[in-house]
Amino acid sequence: METLELIQKVVVLLICLSLSWRIIRYIWSFADVEKDPLIVLVTGAAGQIGYALVPMIAEGAMLGPNQPVILHLLDIEPASEILKGVKMELMDGAFPLLKDVIATTDVIEACRGVDIAIMLGGFPRRKGDGKDLIFKNVGIYKAQASALDQNADPNCKVLVVANPANTNALILKEYAPSIPEENITSLTRLDHNRALSQISENLKVHVGDVRNAIIWGNHSSNLYPDANHATVDIGAGHKPVKELIADDQWLKTEFITNVEQRGQAIMNARRLSSAFSTASAACDHMRDWILGTPKGTWVSMGVYSDGSYGIQPGLIYSFPVTCKKGEWSIVQGLKIDEFSREKMDVVERELIEEKTMAYSCLH
Repeated sequence: METLELIQKVVVLLICLSLSWRIIRYIWSFADVEKDPLIVLVTGAAGQIGYALVPMIAEGAMLGPNQPVILHLLDIEPASEILKGVKMELMDGAFPLLKDVIATTDVIEACRGVDIAIMLGGFPRRKGDGKDLIFKNVGIYKAQASALDQNADPNCKVLVVANPANTNALILKEYAPSIPEENITSLTRLDHNRALSQISENLKVHVGDVRNAIIWGNHSSNLYPDANHATVDIGAGHKPVKELIADDQWLKTEFITNVEQRGQAIMNARRLSSAFSTASAACDHMRDWILGTPKGTWVSMGVYSDGSYGIQPGLIYSFPVTCKKGEWSIVQGLKIDEFSREKMDVVERELIEEKTMAYSCLH
């Protein structure tokens, strides 16, 4: 009898403790407790994408409205005065979340303590570029990757934006072995967002109602935007895009071409390359990676291939992913038709060729 009473008392005590802890957590959630700032590195910060991106980070578009940040801005010596101007504008913006700004041309100083690295700096891809472009980027990414490897936080998350982004990310991985391979990614979210935009324009629906398009492979002229699994919220559930558009020819031709050539169309219209749409996509990429993707939604990220969908392991390849608690997972089990398989394989071959070129420069 005494034993039974003792057990009952222990059970009651444990229940009380559990309830008390839940009440404390609930009350604490309303307390105005400031988080420790995260250090965000932006390379190529004096360029037009950097100029568009850094205020977005400072106002919380990347990491949320309650996450303070310290910005580390890096660029080359000839851009140092422009970099100073960017810093001045950030300070004049009086962003509540922005705790400090370091603008520097010293890669070691820029990488010190970094939690998140957004790699904008690099030689851009031009028509006809091949091994020479990759060789130039090897030099840039060797120095920056080594600095990150030795000075950044061990769990630093890296997003490579500078093209060829997937292969630049591979180069960075080689020279930053202490950074986990799953923490090195490349940007295909801009193409993903462009695909959603094209679908919404065709169907005359809001882009926020469209989800689950996919960018397979590489940010290049061979990228493959896939709408086969995309859906639209019609108010009474989600309906497949293929049913709503009912035009396979458009989805296999004009849709793909529009996404592939959108960057050039913007260049032709404004005489400058995409800037704030790229910056916005970088924010989307990091926000979903760190804070998580909405339930039932996937996004496109260039990540280290594990062999999913028959893609060669070891490539940085764009897959559909979901994110939770700072980790991404490739969406599995999607049906791949013959047309998609062919397109995916073309991009895979392109990336294998780029990897071969890059590794010939490395060794």
